[in-house]
Amino acid sequence: MPFAVAAVLAAATPSPSSTLDPDLVTPGPWGFAAIAFVAIAVMLLVWDMLRRIRRARYRFEVGEDLDAEQAEAEAQEKADSHNDSAAAERTEVDDTDGSKPGSD
Repeated sequence: MPFAVAAVLAAATPSPSSTLDPDLVTPGPWGFAAIAFVAIAVMLLVWDMLRRIRRARYRFEVGEDLDAEQAEAEAQEKADSHNDSAAAERTEVDDTDGSKPGSD
């Protein structure tokens, strides 16, 4: 049965003629204009996309730099507060001994 359907469909389709009119086959000036428009639109879209990707990458890099600077500042602040508290403890220990710092 499927062969019969394929045979009927093959017989129903007309065969292409060997003589073609070149004016009916070529896209003409309107076809060229349409393809040129699509090509220019694609180029503009790619240019805009690259600009947006570059901008996002720069923002990400600046954000990483700011995060690193903030982490470094927090670490430095923590180290300074640790050094200040250690110095304060040494001063308290020296005061409770009754001796002055630096006098041996």
